[in-house]
Amino acid sequence: MNYFQITKCDMLNGDGIRVVLWVAGCSHHCKGCQNAYTWDANAGLPFTDDTKKELFEAIAQDYISGVTFSGGDPLFVSNRAVVAGLIREIKQQFPNKTIWLYTGFTYEELKSFPEIQPVLDDIDVIVDGKFVESLKDVDYKWAGSTNQRVLTREMRASLK
Repeated sequence: MNYFQITKCDMLNGDGIRVVLWVAGCSHHCKGCQNAYTWDANAGLPFTDDTKKELFEAIAQDYISGVTFSGGDPLFVSNRAVVAGLIREIKQQFPNKTIWLYTGFTYEELKSFPEIQPVLDDIDVIVDGKFVESLKDVDYKWAGSTNQRVLTREMRASLK
């Protein structure tokens, strides 16, 4: 998996002060995407053990509410196994920190991904669905277009 950056003090991509991992790779190619430079899975930097250490050290800070996975798409096919492993480890090491995940896939699609299914309940909030430029709403909290859903764990339970 490749990534572009780790933002260590973010308040725009989830509730509270967050660490954001911006991964490379996306197959959705949504018209008007604000992160189109992240679509190429071969762009950016390789996610290494040193990168993971940097990520976990940032999450460990007392003032950090949690971590957000964004990109690109954290659930792009070549990212799924690494992202699932990170989610599992973060939940184990930092049980009081929240995990947010932005993806162009719908929650219903995610339930069929074998790599992700075991960690779905470890994700506190999933912002799902492709960005649709004609539905763009700058006032829609936590998402870019109104077709996207901001799904808490409790909301997802009602979708099962």
